[in-house]
Amino acid sequence: MAFKNQKDSQSNKRKRIPGATKGDDGGKFSPKKKLRTPSNNQPNKGFKKPFDSKAAGQSNKGFKKLFESKAAGGKPKYNKSDTSQDAPKTKRELRIQAKELAEARKKKRRPHYTLEQELALLWEKMRRRNIAKEDRSKLISDALRRMKGKIPEIAGSHVSCRVLQTCAKYCSKEEGNAVFEELRPHFLTLACNTYAVHLITKMLDNASKEQLAGFISSLHGHVASLLRHMVGSVVVEHAYQLGNATQKQALLMELYSTELQLFKDLVSLKERRLVDIISKLNLQKTAVIRHMSSVFLPILEKGIVDHSILHKALVEYLTVADKTSAADVIQHLSSALLVRMIHTKDGSKIGILCIKHGNAQERKKIIKGMKGHVSKDCSR
Repeated sequence: MAFKNQKDSQSNKRKRIPGATKGDDGGKFSPKKKLRTPSNNQPNKGFKKPFDSKAAGQSNKGFKKLFESKAAGGKPKYNKSDTSQDAPKTKRELRIQAKELAEARKKKRRPHYTLEQELALLWEKMRRRNIAKEDRSKLISDALRRMKGKIPEIAGSHVSCRVLQTCAKYCSKEEGNAVFEELRPHFLTLACNTYAVHLITKMLDNASKEQLAGFISSLHGHVASLLRHMVGSVVVEHAYQLGNATQKQALLMELYSTELQLFKDLVSLKERRLVDIISKLNLQKTAVIRHMSSVFLPILEKGIVDHSILHKALVEYLTVADKTSAADVIQHLSSALLVRMIHTKDGSKIGILCIKHGNAQERKKIIKGMKGHVSKDCSR
């Protein structure tokens, strides 16, 4: 009976019609809400007007007018029949255009660009091997005439520096003296230039004794700073190799103490060793060691160890310095740097002193770094 009553109660319920909404005959479901249209009295904020083609046409007219006014102002309208403006350029035309732009930029950046181009044409003729001496001398005199008064400005250029090197090699003595005198006030600035350094070394090779002495005297007070420079150190080394014993000693003594840098009268001494100089001038040994270590450490950090003037100064330093001060320099002298130094007489002394002052670990590093270079060093 319970099962029968339950079945009757289920049959009395209204069945839901598929697709019916709330509010249909059942009462619990009502139909979907329709879109409300705003009345004249009560406008609805959320209501959007339907798309009006007339209004859209009026707004597009303003955009077209603006576009036409811009086109009429500066930029011509696009015409499909005119294809000359948008025609693709050939590779040759693009190369010519790029070359013209590069030439214009170089003329703005380099004031003597046209002169350099003229000198390059002369250089191509004067550097030939099969040219007569008279013709070469004429070309050199013509080039020097054009460069007169502008040599310090164009000496740092890649092209004009090569022209000046050829002129310094083949010019007469009077012309070489004129170029040397024009460059004399600018030696220190040109010594640090990548291209001009080759010109200075070439002129030092052809310089007289008086000119070489004047150049070495111009380096007074700047030897330590030039040795810290990758390019300037080449000039100092070249002057050191060309100078006599007195001139070499004058360059070396600037690395020993600040007093010897400031006073030229103290440089002219017969003593060559640093120990004798300290005792003769009553210099403080600790101050000398401190100054020399401040000079050497930046040079060793940059790896500029190929010059004989530095080898000589390091030997003098290691003979005077105590173990603690020598250890700072020995730590910077790695095995890779020692391999580049031991081929000279003073460099081999430095290697011996490093082994003498260094501890067991540093000696092991030195020996290990020399593997593979023993046969080459023994043959030197």
